[in-house]
Amino acid sequence: MARDWSRYWRSPDRPIEAMHAHFARHVYHRHSHETYSFGMTEDGAQSFTCRGSAHTSTPGMVMAFNPDDPHDGRATDALGFTYRIVHLGPGLVSEVLDDLAGRRTGLPLFAEPVVHDPALASALRALHAALLGGASALRRDELLAVTVGAMVRRAATRPVTAAAASGGVAARAGALLRDRLLDDLTIDDLAQEAGTSRFAVYRAFRAAYGMAPSEYQRLLRLREARRLIAVGTPIGEVAALTGFADQSHLTRWFGRCFGLTPAAYRAAAA
Repeated sequence: MARDWSRYWRSPDRPIEAMHAHFARHVYHRHSHETYSFGMTEDGAQSFTCRGSAHTSTPGMVMAFNPDDPHDGRATDALGFTYRIVHLGPGLVSEVLDDLAGRRTGLPLFAEPVVHDPALASALRALHAALLGGASALRRDELLAVTVGAMVRRAATRPVTAAAASGGVAARAGALLRDRLLDDLTIDDLAQEAGTSRFAVYRAFRAAYGMAPSEYQRLLRLREARRLIAVGTPIGEVAALTGFADQSHLTRWFGRCFGLTPAAYRAAAA
């Protein structure tokens, strides 16, 4: 059994990140990203749940996650899997699509998290290789436009944002969690903000975000930790600033959700 490994790259000035990894032992805890995340399986098979359904991605298949799509992940068998994934900020995706169309467009919605499309897999591989391989900025921008355009033409359904689809009750509760990131909020706080009962807000939240409010709160804190690490804040200080008990606590959850340590992410950001 090959050892788990990963390589991570992060743009210093744009919301673009990319990872190339092999995992046999690592299991992703259920999480989501604030980005669009496009991945492709190179070798082996990976199984995951997304939006309540089970999926398996095998070599050549493309994965497409909308912002805030909850998913987990693990190797389907003991041999593990190798994959490439690119994370793109929604604003960047919108910018690329507007430029391609010559007008304002809505953000895309990817209804199926796994797509079997060799042309998409080829485009995504080329973009990923350029990001991690040190290609020129001009070449990266060209491949970014090609890949985003192809993903939307061949795999997206309609221009609906994840936030718009989340519903009023869940959206108000999610906004409160984002606005009061470090506060020890209760379900009563969320219910009061959403103008409904505790049970109703919990049910609506799980339906919209695919996880409990407490899980989403931890995920928001992990995202803030990524931001702070990227700008050079010491990891121990980041743990305190984002509500984790200590650096070890942050490191455990960072690895479970993102597949690498805070130190490795800091190195990629540098």
